[in-house]
Amino acid sequence: MELQIRQVNPQDKTRWNQYIQQHPKATAYHNYAWVESVEQAYGHQNCSLIALLQDKVVGVLPIIKMQKPFTGNYLCSLPYCDIGHLLADSPQYEGALLEQLQRLAEQQKISNIQYRDSGSEVVTTEALSGKKVRMLLALPENAEQLMASFKSKLRSQIRKAEKNGLHYQLGNSAELLDAFYHVMTHNMRKLGSPVHSKAWFQALRENYQDDLLISVVYTEQTPIGAGIILRNSSKACIPWASTLAEYNRLAPNMLLYWSLLQQLADSGVTEFDFGRSTYGEGTFKFKRQWGAQPMPLQWHLPGQAIEDETTQGGDSLVKRIVIQTWSKLPIGVTTSLGPRIRKYISL
Repeated sequence: MELQIRQVNPQDKTRWNQYIQQHPKATAYHNYAWVESVEQAYGHQNCSLIALLQDKVVGVLPIIKMQKPFTGNYLCSLPYCDIGHLLADSPQYEGALLEQLQRLAEQQKISNIQYRDSGSEVVTTEALSGKKVRMLLALPENAEQLMASFKSKLRSQIRKAEKNGLHYQLGNSAELLDAFYHVMTHNMRKLGSPVHSKAWFQALRENYQDDLLISVVYTEQTPIGAGIILRNSSKACIPWASTLAEYNRLAPNMLLYWSLLQQLADSGVTEFDFGRSTYGEGTFKFKRQWGAQPMPLQWHLPGQAIEDETTQGGDSLVKRIVIQTWSKLPIGVTTSLGPRIRKYISL
């Protein structure tokens, strides 16, 4: 039996997703919907590889050819998220996929490959200080058990949001996506960071379908917090969550995360990925209070030890000036200009 490795085509979508549904290392980002949405919304080329043995899928490697003006193209597995590593049935197939990736880079005359993986075990050590980690939470069988596992301070913060009259809606309707994007655009402007295009989120909603869940937190009829969940089998992740800073005293963030966590626990999800944080910093502590544990990110090809975004810090004067300037621009300008910039930022 001869192993065949080639680039995917749209006809591979169903069997690609059937494969990742049963693979223990798969995440929601491995769903074909992710690379499909990147191609549809931003025009970057889907170069993902599929390994076949007598027409049976035995491995996949999602990868996007990122266009970057002036500095050349590069291969990324995967852009706009924390992970996108290969999945395979054996070390032999893993090696074959990596060899094909190198050949692809040579054919495309590309020297830069961004390969985003993570460690296989949760680590709690101060040696991770200042480094990027994923924050993973094991979910119990239902929301009642989850609430009981929280410390009293966390439970009181959730109740505070409810006492302040906040309420939420769950679903994946176009109306909820509009509310999410409203909150997202305003929050990203305040943070001084370019926002994704609405077309990106619309593509994700269309391609993930029922595996995408939106929660929007309201005070009366005003959306003040929102987040998007992606699901794959018994795992889920939250790529984006935002609140409007002027309402943070009402604790919308607590209700936002609780609304999603209780829904996931009651629907059979056993692992929740809070996403990337810098060990020991503010967002890390926020996620840690829910019980999430850190897992190191390893953003390099297997066998290599490359200094990359997971260890690079830096808060340069230029960066601070750019952030401050962006946060003062009119919302219409940042919403229009932001996606044109965000397209080329792979993180």
